[in-house]
Amino acid sequence: MHIATRYLGFLFLTAALTASAAPKAGAAQEVQVRVDHPRYYDRDHHDYHEWNDREDHSYRIYLGERHRDYRDFHRNNRREQNRYWQWRHSHPDRD
Repeated sequence: MHIATRYLGFLFLTAALTASAAPKAGAAQEVQVRVDHPRYYDRDHHDYHEWNDREDHSYRIYLGERHRDYRDFHRNNRREQNRYWQWRHSHPDRD
């Protein structure tokens, strides 16, 4: 009889621990969407810039001020990219 009580106690303890851990396991399975944006290195300022929607918006403003048609940033040569980074550092985002 002593063994049966131990066995039942073990089962109840296991069930209690499993039930308390189940909501935590469900929370850990939440889907997190992360979009990896390309990063560009600014040689003159020795920093990286993540190319996201905000950066693309600034780039379009830069092109508009120079009356240029849109061209993917990564297609520009290094000199033109450096010109953009120079402009970008003197025109920070306004939040």
